[in-house]
Amino acid sequence: MNEEIRMSVSSMTRNKDSKAVYVQFQDGSKSAEIALPEGRLVRNDGFTDEEIERLTDYVNNEQETIYGLAKQVNPIRAFLEN
Repeated sequence: MNEEIRMSVSSMTRNKDSKAVYVQFQDGSKSAEIALPEGRLVRNDGFTDEEIERLTDYVNNEQETIYGLAKQVNPIRAFLEN
């Protein structure tokens, strides 16, 4: 796994009756997405099982920081900037 994996965090979304945040990781052509709060792997394209385990551990251990980032995401502004 590369030293410089890109991580993107979604805004807070509603998933039925609970709030959810999606964390996406990219490393070259590999990508994966993990959903919080459950730490569930949504999608994996190219990461090994060991790499996914490390990414999932990271997401679960850094939930507070990730939620803080998600609260700062403004999807309308992000859309208009592109």
